[in-house]
Order: sequence, then C-alpha cells, then structure tokens
Amino acid sequence: MMEPIDRRSLLSAGVAGLCAATLGLGASPRRDVGKGKPVVVASANGLQTVAKAMDLILVGADPLDAAIEGVAIVEADPNDQSVGYGGMPNEDGVVELDAAVMHGPTANGGAVAALQNIMHPAAVARLVMQRTDHCLLVGEGALRFAQMHGFPEVNLLTEASRKIWLHWKETLSDQDDRFPPPDDQLDPVVQQFFGIRGTGTIHCSALDTHGNLGCVTTTSGLYFKIPGRVGDSPILGAGLYLDNEVGSAGSTGRGEANLLNCSSLRIVEALRAGKAPQDAALEACRQIARTNLNPKLQDDQGRPNFDVTFYCVRKDGNFGGASLWSGARMAVHDGESARLVDCAALYDRKINES
Repeated sequence: MMEPIDRRSLLSAGVAGLCAATLGLGASPRRDVGKGKPVVVASANGLQTVAKAMDLILVGADPLDAAIEGVAIVEADPNDQSVGYGGMPNEDGVVELDAAVMHGPTANGGAVAALQNIMHPAAVARLVMQRTDHCLLVGEGALRFAQMHGFPEVNLLTEASRKIWLHWKETLSDQDDRFPPPDDQLDPVVQQFFGIRGTGTIHCSALDTHGNLGCVTTTSGLYFKIPGRVGDSPILGAGLYLDNEVGSAGSTGRGEANLLNCSSLRIVEALRAGKAPQDAALEACRQIARTNLNPKLQDDQGRPNFDVTFYCVRKDGNFGGASLWSGARMAVHDGESARLVDCAALYDRKINES
C-alpha cells in the first residue's frame, strides 16, 4: 500500500498534477456538439462547478464527465470543509469520503463509501461503474480499487480541519481530563466553524446538447460521524438519481432522511408523472416531513429540526430546487451564465424564529 502524501507534499505541482490526471480515467471521447440547450445545476457551493461543467459540455464532453470535472474543483478545495480535501473528519479524526455517479445514456451508476486518502472519490465511482459489475465499493476495498487504477493517496485532513476536530474532541465532556483553551484563545478557524457546524455535500446534474444526462454527488459526510457511517450521497435513489428519458435529481443535507425516503428517486418519478422540477422537489420535502416522527428530530411544532435541499433538472431543460427550510439557493448555468437562484421551501425560517 502506498503511504498517504502529507499536506506539504500535496502542494507540489507534481502531486497536484497526479491527482488531476486521474480525473480523466474512464472519461468518454468527446463528440460533436448537438443542437439542444444544455443546463447544469448544483448545490450552492457549486458556482465554479456549473461553470466548469458547462465549458466542457460546450466542447462536446459527456455530461457525467463534465459533472465530475466540475465537482472536482470543490473536492480539491481545502476551504470547503464539506467535501474532499479539507473535509471534516469522523470522530476519530479520519476523513472518510462518499460519492456516487449516474450516467443517463448507459442507465448505469457507481459509488464508493467510507473511502480514505483519495481526493477525488467521484472519479473513482465512475470507474466502479465502468470497470466492475458492482454499484458500490466501500472502505478498504474501495481504497484498494482506487490504488489499482492509479489514484494517489493523500492526507485529506488539513491543519484547519484538524484544529476544529481537536476542539470538538476536547469539549465533548467537562468530566474528563482534557483541557481546551479558553474561547478567546481559540484559533480563528475554530471560532468561525462552530457557528456553522452541520453537514455538507455537493451535487451536480448536467444536461448536454444531445439531451443526455449525468449526475454526481460527493461529500465528506456528517461532521464527526461514527467511523463507517454512510449517508445518502453514495446511495443510488437517495442522494441522486436519474432517468435519461425523464430527468435528474440530487440532494444535500441530512442523509438519513433521504435514505429513509429514497428522495431522489421519488423526484424523478414525480417528473415522470408530469410534475414540474420545483414541485417534484417540494413533494420530496413533504414526504420527509410526513415521515419524520422521531421527537429528537422535531422542533416544538413537530417540524423537522434539520434541513435537506433538492436540485433537479428535467429532460427538457427546466430546472428547480426546494428545501425544508427557506434560505437555500442552487447554482445554475443555462449556457449563458453561472448564477445562484433561490430554492422553494416548505417552511419559512422567519416564522420559526419569531
């Protein structure tokens, strides 16, 4: 087994180039651009993602390849602590990544879960789809598969993420022998982070000029999760789903809610039944609210005390998004420009906070 590359080594041009080179493994040959109108949608942390994916689609790239290249920007960004390099670790301080892909023209998909030391899990998931007759590889098996195909091992835990994890570990209990520094002496990255603790992911769905679809979801999962925990992101039908004749959908937020409701599949089936993308996404939100019966996951009015956001593009290029709580946005590129647009919401935060 290769030794993971440390943070300083990662900064060298050689290692960065090696990581980038693996993104092309399994990519399809480019083809002539069609006459259809392309659309790319992503979660709000994906403005660069949709721009990159659209650039590639407009020169003939496969929609899944374009989406994978787009999310790779976020996977490699140490400042996005919800995905890839710099992602938040599990409770033992180890970064574990999940990702899944689906490809419309071949009606196929692949995924990896609890993958350590590999910066671009979405690209590995594409190879699972193409080079095996499996849909999902996990843990040590997924790592060995990535190594076999030339993906370099990288220490994914950045200094900032390590400091945040250590503070969380030191403040779990006031009954043990750990002595965290006082709040005014905390590192600024720690002070900032604990105002925004939660979940994080990026989803991207792409429609090319031939009317073909591809989608990807990639994440480091729930912050400080139990080692081996897997959310919805690498589960086909939950964290993402597509049908090349209908549309594509994916999500970010509380993965367990999507796992219990197969939310992305529900959205695509709602599109098949004639619903508009936004309405289909809102219906998935209503389903989560109806089935969220655990009092620990409810506010004082019985509503979910967590959030989930859905992103959807239909075969004809119409798109929409929705979340449980207001304030969510999605990144969109329609061939003209990349921009953020508001998502619909089931509940209004202002009413909740009043």
